[in-house]
Amino acid sequence: MAGVLDSVNQRTQLVGENRLELLLFRVNGSQLYGINVFKVREVLPCPRLTNIPKSKQVVRGIAPIRGGTISILDLSLATGNSPLDDIESCFTVITEYNGSTQGFLVRSVERIVNLNWNEVHPPPRGTGHEHYLTAVTKVDNKLVEIIDVEKILSEVAPINENISEGVITEDVAKTAADLKVLVVDDSKIARKQVQRCVEQIGVQVTALNDGLEAWNHLTQLQEQGISPLDEYIMMISDIEMPEMDGYTLTAEVRQHASFKAMHIVLHSSLSGVFNKAMVEKVGADDFLAKFHPDMLAEKVIERVHAVGATIPGLDE
Repeated sequence: MAGVLDSVNQRTQLVGENRLELLLFRVNGSQLYGINVFKVREVLPCPRLTNIPKSKQVVRGIAPIRGGTISILDLSLATGNSPLDDIESCFTVITEYNGSTQGFLVRSVERIVNLNWNEVHPPPRGTGHEHYLTAVTKVDNKLVEIIDVEKILSEVAPINENISEGVITEDVAKTAADLKVLVVDDSKIARKQVQRCVEQIGVQVTALNDGLEAWNHLTQLQEQGISPLDEYIMMISDIEMPEMDGYTLTAEVRQHASFKAMHIVLHSSLSGVFNKAMVEKVGADDFLAKFHPDMLAEKVIERVHAVGATIPGLDE
């Protein structure tokens, strides 16, 4: 598995095709789990770990890898299960999320599979609110659970969600109160982070779970005689989502005659792999790596200024 990223250049051709590749692995038992290959840097046998005093139990230690030192998290513990034993025989999946690198300890690594996002579905109803899944799919008639890594990382190392003082001016807050943003993200944690950030500015938020839900929402507005361009000043969308990914959602919007001019910011934890050229391929207006409240706020404030200036009566 050391060469898991050898064909990354080929995999970039998946952009805009509503496809993904999952690395399949097992944690503690027979259940199969998956993680998007684009978030995986490499897979290694468990390295020698050094314990860190007073660290959280889920952090089994740190290890020197490729010239840097990274934390190794027990994925079984992180999802509320018993810790992995005999870790010397385990594997470490080195990942990059939100600009940070970490390793996840797993029992075994299986293979890579190529799927269409419409084969990937939200977690079944009835799983509650405390689960660690963003989606599920089937491979060879076996259920594969896709873990909400952003939820795990938010519990291990919570990030600051507050916008710095001075970013939001009084004029911006006044204009923002009449405006609305559409937020699309399959991770409950990430969705709430974006929503809280945008609402701090004063903008109203409609938050949806995936690209297909967002697409249906936009087309239904249009059918009701409501222009999505009048309803929302922008859409902030994740890239990785079940049913329909952010790239495909963007491409669909750009092909719709009535609301193809919608301002779209793709907001993703895939910062280490994707760049603006890939985002421009599907016609997004901008790309922003997760999660930097001030940077996200600035993108929204730019739209508040741009749209607010065209709305009469705001300064009366």
